[in-house]
Amino acid sequence: MRDAEQTLPPNQQTQPRRRPRLRHGVALALFAIVLDLPLLWTLLASFGIVSDVGHRPPTLALAPTGAHLADVGRSAPEFLGQVGVTLVISAGASVLAVAVAFLAAYALVRGGGRRNHRAVRQAALIAAGVPVLAYVLALAEVERRLGVADSILGVTVAEAAATAPLALYVFAGYLEQLPRDMEEAAAIEGAGPGRLLTDILAPVSREIVAAALVVLFVVDWNQLLIPLIVAGVNVQTVPVAMIDFFTFERELDWPTAAAALVVSAAPAVIAIALFNRFLGRFQLWATPDSA
Repeated sequence: MRDAEQTLPPNQQTQPRRRPRLRHGVALALFAIVLDLPLLWTLLASFGIVSDVGHRPPTLALAPTGAHLADVGRSAPEFLGQVGVTLVISAGASVLAVAVAFLAAYALVRGGGRRNHRAVRQAALIAAGVPVLAYVLALAEVERRLGVADSILGVTVAEAAATAPLALYVFAGYLEQLPRDMEEAAAIEGAGPGRLLTDILAPVSREIVAAALVVLFVVDWNQLLIPLIVAGVNVQTVPVAMIDFFTFERELDWPTAAAALVVSAAPAVIAIALFNRFLGRFQLWATPDSA
């Protein structure tokens, strides 16, 4: 029987293997289409392609226009400025959280005992999962007393504090998986902690650092409660500004609201698209069991 299979033409030998892959690919494509339907609907609506429920049966208006996207800037002149403010806050918060978390993870993994490391790492994971409402009021009061509330600096630090525990958990698990041979060899040659970080760990960790920056940037970009409570008057981020597009006065103006959604989501989508190949490195590393 094996000889008979080997004598089959190559296209007939590979055909049974291709069928499961084809079915798997079709299933993934259908799942992606269903998952992205709300996004596609919002994108079409931003160009004025919406259903007219006044007709029976409802009809679809196929007259695309960019007027609604332009109306976002005209109807809310400060909206584009709020996009820039959110970009600065999200980028600053993600860089600050990653820098602090990576240094803390390095000190924890390389300097502390295994039991202390695991305890702190689990505590960081718990802190990352705590709802924002559990600490945002206290955080706002601290920033008010320090005089940085309702400022770009205050919102940046607050969002960095909210996302740093997750980055610490990821970095600590990643660093624990790395062998210490190169670090030990460099230490024997007299390299200090600063050189170990810049010459040894930084090159091998650049992908996970880039992935963490993208993930935290997207999380910070979508933060609502922190900028709403910590700031919200002098400083407004895009999620806070988007509330205006869904008040009663704009409830029926769905194309303009959809255009605002598209504009507000564009930076996060661009960041994910540009750094998509790094995102697979961001994972919750499992800690090996102790002997």
